[in-house]
Amino acid sequence: MEVIDNAFMRKITVVHIISSLEMGGAETTLFRLCSNDTTIKHVVISLTSEGVYGKKFRKMGVDVYSLNLSKSVFGILRCWNLYGILRQIDPQIVQTWMYHADFLGGIMAKIAKVKHVVWGVRTTELKEKSYSTAVIRRVCALLSHVLPSKIVVVAEASRARHHQLGYDAAKMILIPNGFLVADFSVENMQKEALRKEFSITGEDTVVGCVGRLSQDKGQDVLIEASRFVLDKYPYVKFLMIGRGIDNSNLDLRSKIEKESNLQAFILAGERNDIPVCMSVMSIFCLPSRTEGFPNVLVEAMISEVCCVSTDVGDARLLGGDDVILAEPNSPEDLSRKILLLVEKSKDERRQLGERLKNRAISEFSIEKMVHRYQILYQGLIRS
Repeated sequence: MEVIDNAFMRKITVVHIISSLEMGGAETTLFRLCSNDTTIKHVVISLTSEGVYGKKFRKMGVDVYSLNLSKSVFGILRCWNLYGILRQIDPQIVQTWMYHADFLGGIMAKIAKVKHVVWGVRTTELKEKSYSTAVIRRVCALLSHVLPSKIVVVAEASRARHHQLGYDAAKMILIPNGFLVADFSVENMQKEALRKEFSITGEDTVVGCVGRLSQDKGQDVLIEASRFVLDKYPYVKFLMIGRGIDNSNLDLRSKIEKESNLQAFILAGERNDIPVCMSVMSIFCLPSRTEGFPNVLVEAMISEVCCVSTDVGDARLLGGDDVILAEPNSPEDLSRKILLLVEKSKDERRQLGERLKNRAISEFSIEKMVHRYQILYQGLIRS
């Protein structure tokens, strides 16, 4: 393992530019990086609002700037505020997270004469009708040959897809997301309180799904698959967690009533106790149509929950032989794969969960991720 020169690293300032600081995979990874790397000075700039993470960053001593950009003319003109902030901070490295930040942050960093720009690629495919993002991605593919020093990809699937799109493959470096195992330690009292809240007993078979409601996350596929599962095992419960997934969403309730059985579903909405929620799941399901590095799958693995996932992004690499894979966008195949786990004994599911947890700890620790970023920063400055 390459040695990090801590004295040298303390002289480095890295400015992170990200589209928003709402709850999401990129935002969570950025927070984990900054909170577990005490050698470098990190500064965070959100192109929009400071969302849910702004206060958390400030609480741990990280400076946060929110540009509140919009699509209006006045919003676009605020881009020059970014230039002013970068000139004032004068960082050695600017790291951008996701396409809009790669494009805008990368250009402004170069205008501000920042020596090193690091882009962050976190997806494989775009959701339908993301026309403006598709254009920006195409432009970034051209700029990748001249603008960034390095391009961090979180998944092998993302690397392959972006090379296909024309991104500079020679600049790509793989840094998988990292996780704190301690964050997933759950007390029995917490678990029992949640079971009571959701009216779940210790004997129930619970299939869980976590993610904001969107087409690319595939909740509609899981809802359709649930009908086939419930036809055979009507006692199975489906716990769905994420922004937009609650009982106030009448369209969602209507879809479940039409496609399945609403009484079998627990619509929990967006929550900040995901480890506790995962602790009451018998089976975790990732029904996505597209992913890069599916954070939530690794979180389920760390939580010692056996998993079924659509074969998207790096799901196959993350879980090895112990995550059961289904065809994307196929409710029938997804239901068959869920039934494989429903029909296993509790002990068999427990053993699967244990193997998945051991794999996650070995391959995706926060320490490994932070060390990889430190090697990247150190190498750039010394070059």
